[in-house]
Amino acid sequence: MGCDPAGPCDEDPDPTTDDPVTRRVHAALDRLAGDMSRLGIALSGGGDSTALLHLAQGWARGRCLMAATIDHGLRPESTAEAAGAGRAAAALGIDHATLSWQRGPASGNLMAAARDARLRLLSDWAAQNRLDAVLLGHTLDDQAETVLMRLARGAGVDGLAGMSASRRANGTVWLRPMLAVSRAELRDWLTARGIGWVDDPSNENADYDRVRIRKAVEALGLPAARIAQSAANLASARDALQDVAAAAASGAEIRNGSLYLPWTPFRRAPQEVRRRLIVAGLRLVGGADYPPRREAVLRALTAILTGARATLEGAIAEPAGDWLRIMREPVAAARGAPGVPDAQGECRWDGRWLLSGLCADQQVRALGYDPLPGLKWRLSGLARDEAAASPGIWKGAQLIAAPLLESRAEMTARPLAGVPEFMALLYTH
Repeated sequence: MGCDPAGPCDEDPDPTTDDPVTRRVHAALDRLAGDMSRLGIALSGGGDSTALLHLAQGWARGRCLMAATIDHGLRPESTAEAAGAGRAAAALGIDHATLSWQRGPASGNLMAAARDARLRLLSDWAAQNRLDAVLLGHTLDDQAETVLMRLARGAGVDGLAGMSASRRANGTVWLRPMLAVSRAELRDWLTARGIGWVDDPSNENADYDRVRIRKAVEALGLPAARIAQSAANLASARDALQDVAAAAASGAEIRNGSLYLPWTPFRRAPQEVRRRLIVAGLRLVGGADYPPRREAVLRALTAILTGARATLEGAIAEPAGDWLRIMREPVAAARGAPGVPDAQGECRWDGRWLLSGLCADQQVRALGYDPLPGLKWRLSGLARDEAAASPGIWKGAQLIAAPLLESRAEMTARPLAGVPEFMALLYTH
């Protein structure tokens, strides 16, 4: 967990205020990370992340900076490039780690698998080193390319709003302080200072969607800055929709791990607002990292508005009197890994519950339907599916306790998420 917060010297290596690249990136770092003391840098060794490394080091002024490089193993040169990135970080007094991706059998979208692996490895590294956030080297050009790629896929307002300068995912805060700076500006900045970088040949491989979009932008002379400005305009519209959705959710409740939304405001809201509410509810109860596909959500909304129930992403949504109830799907809860208590007898289960008072030989699994008749579940006030998806404490095949159905002082279960977490999901982008 070593870190040299001051770098190789206490002076800013490039204090000039006339340099527009430094000025813009440092201003973004002030805004995004000014109150953070421990920051990571995702360093590939390419031009963008190398510029970020130097710009962040010049800005840090007493903060702890660390860098990490993913050795993805997709090209023979990747190990040597990771070592070179480590030397570049060390020359600036920045602690560096190489994180290796142990790729399983090839299947599906290789680039998507590599992207997910990078996020997972960097998230684990950030957690181990108690980092407040990880800096990413995405640029103005990346923003424009992302918007066009999403446009080609029929994205809505959220997708066309582009990449956010700050977002939380995989338990980590990710910051993009260079979205207002072009790729060419960064390379000119590096060249003027005699700083080298590595060009990844896959950036010229037209088999990849992003490369094809990049080449189309170049061939058509599309202005990246204008595309990015359109994304910023749509981001403002997205923010307004989030506020309207939050207002429609006023009065929401969490009961026994299920989300209850006031039905009348939900029913009367515009479709896009209803979509946002249901997506946030599904993610809260089902625990998905990403929103479900738009088409599936719209089908679910159609069913709900006719009074039917819809099952999606491990959750069930249905009208229930004055409420829209979103509860855990019992089958999905049963598929989850059993929870095992720690030394204090506590256990987190299904991403939704904290149970206390367990013995070492017990585990937590979904209660299921079979035990319900003997537990007088109707007296609990839970729906049958809610009861079946609730936590049961088991010793082998023997049910020891059902904390939501039978109160026992020595064994408790409380939800990990409440209304504030639901509201935060409405603003997640």
